Amino acid sequence: MLARAVAEDLGVSSMIVHTRAGHDSTLARMLDGALTPDPRSRPPVSSSTEWKDRLVPPRTSCDRGRMRTQVAIVGAGPAGLLLSHLLDRAGVESVIVETRSRAYVEARIRAGILEQSTVDLLHEVGLGARLAAEGDEHRGIYLQWPGERHHLDFVDLVGRSVTVYGQTEVTKDLGRAREAAGQEIRYEVTDTAVHDIETDHPYVTFTGPDGTAERLDADVVVGCDGSFGPCRAAVPDSAKQSWERAYPYSWLGVLADVAPSTDELIYAWHPDGFAMHSMRSATVSRLYLQVPNGTDIADWSDDRIWDGLATRLGHGENGWTLTPGPLTEKSVLPMRSFVQQPMRHGRLFLAGDAAHIVPPTGAKGLNLAVADVAMLAPALAALLRDKEPALADAYSDAALRRVWRCTHFSWWMTTMLHQSGDPFDAQLQLSQLRWVAQSTAGRTGLAENYAGLPIGF
Repeated sequence: MLARAVAEDLGVSSMIVHTRAGHDSTLARMLDGALTPDPRSRPPVSSSTEWKDRLVPPRTSCDRGRMRTQVAIVGAGPAGLLLSHLLDRAGVESVIVETRSRAYVEARIRAGILEQSTVDLLHEVGLGARLAAEGDEHRGIYLQWPGERHHLDFVDLVGRSVTVYGQTEVTKDLGRAREAAGQEIRYEVTDTAVHDIETDHPYVTFTGPDGTAERLDADVVVGCDGSFGPCRAAVPDSAKQSWERAYPYSWLGVLADVAPSTDELIYAWHPDGFAMHSMRSATVSRLYLQVPNGTDIADWSDDRIWDGLATRLGHGENGWTLTPGPLTEKSVLPMRSFVQQPMRHGRLFLAGDAAHIVPPTGAKGLNLAVADVAMLAPALAALLRDKEPALADAYSDAALRRVWRCTHFSWWMTTMLHQSGDPFDAQLQLSQLRWVAQSTAGRTGLAENYAGLPIGF
């Protein structure tokens, strides 16, 4: 396992790591060894502040539009920000470049479910204060089809829970932490390109907000720039493989200023199409409807949306009611699965959506990005700080094992719950749902995957 390799390569003999058979250890043991600057051969210092200043000498420099750092990170979403945070803890310098403004990045409506491993990691690296105060821990989910609703208790089944805490809030927490640490982040850049990734001296070029052409030299470039950024495309066609599946339906997602009508998420199979009731807080609900690809949001009035949700979610059944409220955001989300491998080429590493996309049904997108950078940070620390390449060489294979597991789970949840238009498929779906809801093995398998396998699985 990657975590065990981190321990062995960095000499942390007492490290306790996750195993596939037991989930009782935490990522803290890995991070404590792999992401702590090595004080050996450093001169003694007299205070914690001085210790940090002398242990991590400035490596980022700037001269007439040309900068130098150890790790150039393309993309200031959660993956890029968290990677810079973890690298900083390891004494590795980084600079982030981002096409969008900080306000735009922090306002993007994305995932809202954090796996247990993601929550543990954020707490372990000092980013969990607001998460602990405002996050809503959920023990499980509801699976539903007409006339039946079943609760799956993840804590009882696998001893792990999930937490409702929006990606927007995670991004804000990370942004504030990086700002407090003095992280160099260049927002609103254009024309970003990566160069010489097959050499030991890669670099990134971009145009600053004022129109100045700039260059960022680095030892390593990491693409955290999503599916449409320049990093994925920088890998030569001859050096990569990709797999993709486009689904024949989309999600119409809405945010509503109304308290949730459920204590935990409802995943509903219905002849009219899938529906889901999620939430962002005690006063804001997040809801989804399956719609055909190419749906025009203008064709869906607020009343039509609420009527569709009420029908598919079972308003009035067994005394349950769906409370409508003002809709503050509406969007249509096409759904696809995509994986590109390897996740490293030369001195370019990919993380998050730059390497893989999953449909949102399994709540894996943000959590996969977190797992990627949690494995990548110690690998880069070992490579750049200790001149040990083993973890960096193993990064792609280790990350892809988890990526494919989560890709399968997301596909499985999606195809089990969405209407394809084929009556035979519908009966197979109902049979699968009954088995999952009534079988201990079925419930446990869903719970283990949904609540999240340990980082490094």
